[in-house]
Amino acid sequence: MNLYIKFKTACVIVFFFLSGISTKSFAINGEKYVVNKASAENFPLSSKGKTASILVDATDFSGVLRVAGHLENDLFKVTNVHPKQIKTISEATDYVVIIGTIGKSKIIDKLVQEGKIDTKELRGKWEKFTTQIVDNPSKGIKKALVIAGSDKRGTIYGMYDLSNQIGVSPWYFWADVPVKKQSELHVLSGIHSNGEPKVKYRGIFINDEAPALSGWAFDNYGGFNAKFYDKVFELILRMKGNYLWPSMWGRMFYVDDPQNAVLADEYGIVMGTSHHEPLTRAHAEWAKFGKGKWDFSTNSENLISFWKEGMKRMGNTETIVTVGMRGDGDEPMTQGTAIDLLENIVKTQREIIKEATKKPIEETPQMWALYKEVQDYYDKGMRVPDDITLLLCDDNWGNIRKLPELNAKPRKGGYGIYYHFDYVGGPRNYKWINTNQIERTWEQMDLAYQHGVDKIWIVNVGDIKPMEFPTEFFLDLAWNPEKWNAGNLNGYYVQWAKENFGEQNTEEIAQIIKLYTKYNSRRKPELLNEKTYSITNYDDAESVISDYKKLVEKANSINEKLKPEYKDAFYQLVLFPVLASANLNELYVATAKNQLYASQGRASANRYADEVKKLFEKDSLLTNYYHTKMANGKWNHMMSQTHIGYKSWQEPKNNIIPQTKKIVVPNQSEAGIAIEGSENWWPNSKTEIVLPTFISTENKSYFVDIFNRGNLPFDFKITSKENWITFSKSKGKINPEERILVNIDWKKAPKGDAKGQFTITANNQNFNVIVNTKSIDLSNVKGFVEHNGFVSIEAQNYSRTINSDVKWTTIPNIGKTESGVTLKPSNIQPITISEKSPRLEYDVHFFSKGNVKVRAYFSPTINFKMGDGLQYGIAFDNEKPQIINFNGNDSDKTWNKAVADNIKIITSSHTIEKAGNHTLKFYGIDPALVLQKIVIETESGKILESYLGPPESFKKK
Repeated sequence: MNLYIKFKTACVIVFFFLSGISTKSFAINGEKYVVNKASAENFPLSSKGKTASILVDATDFSGVLRVAGHLENDLFKVTNVHPKQIKTISEATDYVVIIGTIGKSKIIDKLVQEGKIDTKELRGKWEKFTTQIVDNPSKGIKKALVIAGSDKRGTIYGMYDLSNQIGVSPWYFWADVPVKKQSELHVLSGIHSNGEPKVKYRGIFINDEAPALSGWAFDNYGGFNAKFYDKVFELILRMKGNYLWPSMWGRMFYVDDPQNAVLADEYGIVMGTSHHEPLTRAHAEWAKFGKGKWDFSTNSENLISFWKEGMKRMGNTETIVTVGMRGDGDEPMTQGTAIDLLENIVKTQREIIKEATKKPIEETPQMWALYKEVQDYYDKGMRVPDDITLLLCDDNWGNIRKLPELNAKPRKGGYGIYYHFDYVGGPRNYKWINTNQIERTWEQMDLAYQHGVDKIWIVNVGDIKPMEFPTEFFLDLAWNPEKWNAGNLNGYYVQWAKENFGEQNTEEIAQIIKLYTKYNSRRKPELLNEKTYSITNYDDAESVISDYKKLVEKANSINEKLKPEYKDAFYQLVLFPVLASANLNELYVATAKNQLYASQGRASANRYADEVKKLFEKDSLLTNYYHTKMANGKWNHMMSQTHIGYKSWQEPKNNIIPQTKKIVVPNQSEAGIAIEGSENWWPNSKTEIVLPTFISTENKSYFVDIFNRGNLPFDFKITSKENWITFSKSKGKINPEERILVNIDWKKAPKGDAKGQFTITANNQNFNVIVNTKSIDLSNVKGFVEHNGFVSIEAQNYSRTINSDVKWTTIPNIGKTESGVTLKPSNIQPITISEKSPRLEYDVHFFSKGNVKVRAYFSPTINFKMGDGLQYGIAFDNEKPQIINFNGNDSDKTWNKAVADNIKIITSSHTIEKAGNHTLKFYGIDPALVLQKIVIETESGKILESYLGPPESFKKK
């Protein structure tokens, strides 16, 4: 990230090439500068059973001294050799690692004075370090590896960066990632640095932490005390974060253990409190120490006294002070928008801050969170002083609600973003498993960064586990948002897998993480039920189960091959989320089958009832293994969040098995028929049995289920006069059911439109099934071809793009089914539609004319700017584009559905004057809209209900 490497001589470059170290072989946080081969230019950090000694000036920050101990331990973990810690440079011989902060370390300052190191790249910088080799720094020393920091955190980052370079993952404790043993460690010549961070404050919020993290913390540390936070602070710094909102569900960071704040200050962690906890006082403190109601209009005296204590307690520790006020218990403060009241509150709080700190008010970092209803205050004109950071927020579901206007006057306090990977609230809690796609996180945070939001990025990570992967991505992205883009995000998966699994099955593990997060993001597990995926239409449920089963097979296969020491980490980071998520989806699909099949009287309904019970039990067994067997029970409680059986937004007390129905199966044989695309069954239904139309371009099969409504088997036989209708099986015995796949032999089928029939003879009954076919001459066809009354298109499969100063950018993997397409850059004013304006064009072929409906599937983006909403244009051929307001109907009901479905579908109506080839044109007006899919419904068809939508139609190349 903003890597600055300067090789001293050409021979070093030659060595770097010849030593087999590719410049593309880099850690997530920067280029690889520790290798396993010695050379005259390199620094032997560890070689031939000896490790360089470590020298830190005793006058340096105590946090620097503490982390130097971590570096020493890391070197021992890797090499099995303890580096010697020395106190003075006179004790050093041969090779030494010198660590220090400019202006705080006499040793570093002396090297500067002597011209041994050049610190012009460090002075006045924020959190920057340089790591470089110095020859003969002092008598008796051949080489020194000097890690110098511009400030406390800069020095700490330099040490943790070296730890990362030698193979110690930030997750060595929190996910049991093993440390790879190495005996030869050599630092390449040159100046190594990650530069300064692009976002000043980068942090996490521990939240919604009961019962998982709280149970674990009390078991292991007796609560959320300094022993617990020692592990948290270290984790944040190893990921180059610097900011924390601490646990707050009944917790009091400053009260539960006074050493919490002392330790944070020592490490250099910038502390804060959440959006509704002003002046460093935890919400739980009011219940313990407060007097009267949490109401400034009636109880200001006691609230002022309460806040003064918070500021007095803060002292000189590095803190971003939350200002403003919400109601007691993370609720709105009042009905309506009491701007005058809140402005008075902020004014009062700033007087308290100034009085306590004895400094000009602008010298104390402050932030005002525009969370939920507080944004209404801002939208209706409330403003705070310019030095306060405006913390903008997402909608708790990863969709940013507000960004600075592009023409906004710069603010001294700047802007921040509060983002969510975990949430308690409507339309449903989501806390159990990682459901966050880094592609969506990148797309939204890149949008924020391009709008000038670079002061604070903080993300709600819930219990820390199991949000390991997206958390590290968020903090890496915050360090340098310019490093990652739509084209290289896949590289992040690969590098993360490589770093945490010792280069074992790297590509495969990366792909599993990429896909399980995609599948989980389709719908939060807490929102799943038996109605989510259709078991009759478009292979909706079957494709979901198949997707997960493939991941399960891959993950299990890799797990068998992994070195034993990696299995605990793999279970936490990959295998458990795959197994548990796959199992949960299978549980609900089995429930759906039980309920439908019971209504049809299928004997197999009872088998699916038993399957639901088995899958429900498997969920608990997977969790039990996580808690009691994995890592010898180290992570007990961590996956105890309930996730099955939600009835409202709030979680059930315990997981609740889905309702199933067992039927009485008569001691006889009775045949029934069901077909794809319908929940009807025959002979119960009096309608004709008609399969969906077959089309020659797709060569797709459709199913017919022959099932038994009794427990005595019966024979079946399928016959047809049409030799072009084929079957996966044409005779056999039914007990309890058989799925027959019907297909067409297009070499024998009639040309054009045709109709045929086959007969199923089962248990002395005849069922006549009608088959319609469409054989297409493709000679005059362009683009996507209508089928069964619709055309379905994945957005990235456009026929043409027209770009201008902005470019259409495909974000791979972001879609529910494939990818998404958006305009970049995002910091542009709306584009007026013209012949030259940017658009996507899709060639389509219709078999009929008349009215069509275009359903455009988008990521559920919020209108983040002033005005009516984000817009796009849409048209067929040369018709005048319709201007669609994407946010025109953003009611609570619409928002609930969009975030629950993780898709927002906007429908426009058009008239097609004649059958044949046409071009659908999608015009970019506002950036930030991410188009995932387009489904066109013609007058002759009806799109069936499904969660993922119809599969993509055939496209003539």
